[in-house]
Amino acid sequence: MSERIPCEFFLVRYVPDVVKGEFVNVGVLLREAVPRPGGRAVVRFTRDWSRVRCVDADADTALLEGLEAEVAARLESEQLAAKDVLAPRPILAVLRDSLSNSLQITEPRACLAETLALELDQLMQMYVEPLRVKVARQRTGRAAIVASMRGEFERAGVWAMMRKRINASLFTRAGDPMKIDCGYRPNGMIRMFHAVSLENDVEAAKGLAYSAPQLREGVSRVEGAALELTAVVEPLRAVSPDDFEDEAAERYRFGVEAMEREQIRVLTVSDLARAAETARVELRV
Repeated sequence: MSERIPCEFFLVRYVPDVVKGEFVNVGVLLREAVPRPGGRAVVRFTRDWSRVRCVDADADTALLEGLEAEVAARLESEQLAAKDVLAPRPILAVLRDSLSNSLQITEPRACLAETLALELDQLMQMYVEPLRVKVARQRTGRAAIVASMRGEFERAGVWAMMRKRINASLFTRAGDPMKIDCGYRPNGMIRMFHAVSLENDVEAAKGLAYSAPQLREGVSRVEGAALELTAVVEPLRAVSPDDFEDEAAERYRFGVEAMEREQIRVLTVSDLARAAETARVELRV
């Protein structure tokens, strides 16, 4: 049996009212306890904000989701600045610089990890996302595709390194409300991925196709790079399981063809593992 890694973890808590003292655990940060070359720290926030909304119906969950990427980026930069040794700067200071006023962190607790990824999964289940008595409603449509996309990129270890909810207005024009789900920049090009449900919203495929030329031109102008835009869709069988020639199948093919005409690469969720592996290689994880 391989020797377990001494670690310590911190719970990230959402505190809507410090006077009342109510809180909800929303994330975990885990790091190796002993500074060493190549030492790592990883962070993950919940994907289910229902408990947060129970204590604060007006909680800005989009901001909270963005903070996960910000904290991960800060930790990564601190480790790089330490020249291959786990950052000497106190971990609490890094987190407090990154987190909003409504988030707090606990004091560290010790644990022994087989791997950081496995231990992080277990800590999330224990403290943040405990098993529910009721079966959660299955995600469908675009939400299901986004969840699959994030899951595959997380398993490849690249999700924290990717940009999320990229404002299309950075590359098109002011006022453009579109936000591309995620992307990264390998070498001299930019890869962007966006979930499109052809079961529930074929109009979204038309919207992405309409925006593609402007996005491509804007990325070239602003970033000086070529853009590869990928739409991730459900497989045709999920939309039309019994009759590939019915109306649902026709809408599906219409959406795919509309995007491909504008040089958008179309993948199904079954292709995501391959795309995530490509990202892992290109980002040198």
